[in-house]
Amino acid sequence: MSTVVDARGLEPPEPLERAMEALADLPTGGHLTVLLDRMPWPFLRILDRDGYKYEHQIRDDGTVEIGITAP
Repeated sequence: MSTVVDARGLEPPEPLERAMEALADLPTGGHLTVLLDRMPWPFLRILDRDGYKYEHQIRDDGTVEIGITAP
């Protein structure tokens, strides 16, 4: 299962709220991609704390893309 949350253009805390809702629905081994306007340091700390595997990159247009796999 793969889900995309496009939270670009939203004001805080909406991007974090949408990402956390999608994360809560992610089954074990599922994949989530989150697209944001800026690096979400608090969200990355949550992922680390809860044992999620993730990779992030900054696209040429400045979009931060985070690929997350549920443990």
